[in-house]
Amino acid sequence: MNPYLPAEAEVVERVQESTTIFTLRLRFCDPAVRGDYSFEPGQFNMLYLYGVGEVAISIVSDPHDPAVLDHTIRVVGRVTRGLAELKPGDRIGVRGPYGRGWPLREAPGHDVLIVTGGLGCAPVVSVINYVIMRRTLFGKLTIIQGVKHAEDLLWRERYAYWNTLPDTQVLLSADHGGPVWPWHVGRVTEVFNVADIAPERTFVMMCGPEAMMRAGVKDLTGRGVAEDHIYVNMERNMQCAVGHCGHCQYGAAFVCRQGPVFAYPEVKALFNVKGF
Repeated sequence: MNPYLPAEAEVVERVQESTTIFTLRLRFCDPAVRGDYSFEPGQFNMLYLYGVGEVAISIVSDPHDPAVLDHTIRVVGRVTRGLAELKPGDRIGVRGPYGRGWPLREAPGHDVLIVTGGLGCAPVVSVINYVIMRRTLFGKLTIIQGVKHAEDLLWRERYAYWNTLPDTQVLLSADHGGPVWPWHVGRVTEVFNVADIAPERTFVMMCGPEAMMRAGVKDLTGRGVAEDHIYVNMERNMQCAVGHCGHCQYGAAFVCRQGPVFAYPEVKALFNVKGF
């Protein structure tokens, strides 16, 4: 696909995940584009709402079926408010995929630890689907998800299903659990003590608020997980997706090109610097 021109895509399905979060399932209108398109878990698309603007959104579907693409979106601004009004049959523009995804070529033979916070879970849903579809290639899959409030938890049915799978552990946490919250109440890093983490054979894939990721990296490296086996997803204001506009510059790197997924050693020098 031309990286500068959006291809037309149709809304196949719209799912309201919460009061402010929804999922759009999209299909390219041109069969040739549909056949040529492929992506890696962790990459993102630019969704273009005609006459309104563009926004970068992670692809959450499994790459084994790129004909239909799922994007989970939080309503936070002009473009996402417009996207929230779409219904099946409506059409938008899609550019992508962009960026560098998760290290799934390096991870086979290792345990995979997913650590997320808030809607940070969206960029790793495709990883979870990828591992599940190729289960014999990987060791134990541990999914740790933290939210601020219990009502912020998305995809409860998915978590319940994932927890039934062989050699898979799901651990959920909320800062504020509420009267019927059955899981851990507290910081997401506190459930590391419950997870069966084998530091010498674990690949970590982490996304969410940077304060949470900093705390997670500190805890996991303290347990002996190698720094070069920890990967973080960085969120910045990505407007062009091709490294031209400079809005997502992170030190010498551009998040839209060299990221959004970085090996921790690549960003370690800036990771704890306020303002970056």
